[in-house]
Parts: sequence; C-alpha cells; structure tokens
Amino acid sequence: MIADLHTHSTASDGILRPSELVSRAKLHGVDLLALTDHDTLAGFAEAQVAAASEGIRLVSGLELSTLWHGRSIHIVGLNVDVANPQLLAAIASQASVRQKRAVIIGERLEKAGFKGAYEGAKACAGEAEIGRPHFGHFMVEAGYVKSIDQAFKRYLGAGKIGDVKQDWPEVSQAVGWIKAAGGRAVVAHPVKYKLTRTKLRELLKDFKSYGGDAIEVISGLQTPNITRDLTLLCKQFELMASCGSDFHTPAAGWQALGSFGKLAPELTPVWHDWAQAS
Repeated sequence: MIADLHTHSTASDGILRPSELVSRAKLHGVDLLALTDHDTLAGFAEAQVAAASEGIRLVSGLELSTLWHGRSIHIVGLNVDVANPQLLAAIASQASVRQKRAVIIGERLEKAGFKGAYEGAKACAGEAEIGRPHFGHFMVEAGYVKSIDQAFKRYLGAGKIGDVKQDWPEVSQAVGWIKAAGGRAVVAHPVKYKLTRTKLRELLKDFKSYGGDAIEVISGLQTPNITRDLTLLCKQFELMASCGSDFHTPAAGWQALGSFGKLAPELTPVWHDWAQAS
C-alpha cells in the first residue's frame, strides 16, 4: 500500500485544488491520502467528494504551525474529527495570527519598494490564508524576481525583511488540540529544521511527553542515510512512523505524490489500526 500523509492544496500554499490533488494522487498509485494544508481544514470537504469518486481512501488532516523553544516546528494532525469545537477554535486562532503576519510582511515589502505587496499576495492566495509563498508568487508575477526561490533567498527567507516572527502556539498545545479531536500528532519533516542531533532528540523527547504519536520518517525524496537515521530515532523513542511527499506543486519532482521510499518493516505505521479512513 502507498500512503501519502502530507500534502497541500490551494486551501493553503499548494497549486492544485483539493479535488485535483486527489485525482493526481490516484494517478500516482496512492491508496491512502491525507490532505494536510497549513492550519486549515478548508479543503477537506472537496477532497472527500473527489476521493469517493476516485475510490481512494482519504484521511482528514492539517499541518499546524507551532513553536518549540522559540523554533518553528510543524506538527501534522491525522485522522482528526473535522467538527471538533476545540480544533476549530484553534484553526480560527491560527488564521488570525497568519493574517496579522501577512499585513506586517506587506508593510515591510511596501517600504522596500514592492508596491501593492499585500493586495497582490491576497489576490494570489484567493480563498486561502495568505502565506509567504503567496508573496513570492506576487513578486514573480510583478516582475520583481525571476522565481519564488529567488524571492525567498532575497526577501522572504529566514533573516530577510519578509521573515516575520509569529506568536504561534507551543508544540504541547498543538498536540493537545489534535488529541482532543481524536487524531494522531506527527512531527513533520524532522530534518528540515536543521537541528543538531542533540536538539532533535530533545524535541522528540518533549513531543513524546506531550502525548505525540509519530514522526515523518520519510518526507519526499531523501537520501537513504536520512531514512536510516530517522528510523533509528523512531524506534528509540517508541513512536509510530509516518510518511508523505509534502506535495505542493507538480513542478517539484522531489515532492511527487507517493513517489518516495518505503518505511522499514520493523516500524509501526501511524495508520496501522485505522479500520477505515474518514
């Protein structure tokens, strides 16, 4: 079975609508799919209809932005109750934080000479909450930069004018929201945070103590040594294992749907006891 439990649609910063993402996942042989847009469940209903039509199992999910010792850490929630009041209140709070950040980013870029930055990013976002990738799209469309990668390297990445620190909740709080909604909490793409081995172990120790369930042992295409290392950590901390492409766009081949390695047989998949997906 091919499970892809980390994907994004136009409900956040992905390029495909939820229904289009489901169809593409089916085309790529994915059997179990989770739509995990950033801090929102807005795309789930559309994806659910498409999944029923395509004959693919769909899991409800989202990727929550959090902080751990002041560092940005993403926690994926899987198989959550999409009507849970506590989770819905948390999503509303996250949306408020994102909106405040977007306004500040727009003001900073405006002062730097990027006219209409906020309005342009909002237009690019459409119905989704504005994120830095939308500012990147605006800058490309307006001719300020040649690519989104260039936009991040020069203006939106860490330490740049568009890097606005946010008042995200602590990891412990996000895990609590996910558990209250009956879901499983997963540390997303652990290597992406560029933590030292000691710090990563501290994060996993804390995460486990908060009630966390799993880590993404595989996140898109990655080298075998990374997979081996995360497999070892997964076993050491007695966590379940998840895997996903972190899909955003078909143009990113390293994040192709379902096109990544398999979890080691000695690991317990995060979906191991799900009799059926939502």
